[in-house]
Amino acid sequence: MKLLDKTTNPAFTSYFFNSDSPSTKKMTVTGIFIKSMLSIIIMIIISVGIWKLYKEGAVIKWYSMGGMLAAIIISIVISVRQHWAHILVPLYAIAKGFFLGATTAYVHAKFPNFPYQAIGITMVTFFVVLILYQTRIIIVTKKLRSVIITAATSIFIIYIVSWILGFFGIKVFIWGTSWPAIIFNVAAATFAALSLLLDFDFIERHKNKSPKYKEWLATWGLLVTLVWLYVEVLRLMRKLAIRF
Repeated sequence: MKLLDKTTNPAFTSYFFNSDSPSTKKMTVTGIFIKSMLSIIIMIIISVGIWKLYKEGAVIKWYSMGGMLAAIIISIVISVRQHWAHILVPLYAIAKGFFLGATTAYVHAKFPNFPYQAIGITMVTFFVVLILYQTRIIIVTKKLRSVIITAATSIFIIYIVSWILGFFGIKVFIWGTSWPAIIFNVAAATFAALSLLLDFDFIERHKNKSPKYKEWLATWGLLVTLVWLYVEVLRLMRKLAIRF
């Protein structure tokens, strides 16, 4: 079950999307939607394959670890090589498929309904935040953007540091089921949901203006946030189930 807690948590922002270059084709919402759906389908196919291997008795621990590490490395490369996004984002989806497939398989074995409930909660959260953004009930100001980015970055660093410390036998409280661990998990899930606001804001500010290749960057941002939100919800459900 520890594999569920070894999760990547994003701190990638529109900082990486500021260098526009001339292009005849522009980024569109339709293009982002199509690319996002294709990427999600890739993740689902890979995840189902890992589930099948797990049911057949295969050891899938390294699929989770490998997928997580590959996703981090790919994300770093995307941030510095934006024009490679059309190749790297599908690879990111494959890596996350391995990670999610292994992670979810372990949870499903002990809590059969949790993965489906977590998917449902993630979808509902996505549409609720989208409605709040579109109706301007929540307005993405520079201050709000700064708060979300700072919090997400801090959470990401805490996860990475605690994960590294785990290799030396040092157990950090966030992996347990104590109240501080649960509160941290709730905070992480909250800022994962709020990070969707940054994704929507980026898409609105760049649609029909930025080069076509940035559709892949927008897709990557959405995938990072949705996977982060799903895993945080799944982890929180597991912790509450164990504690209560």
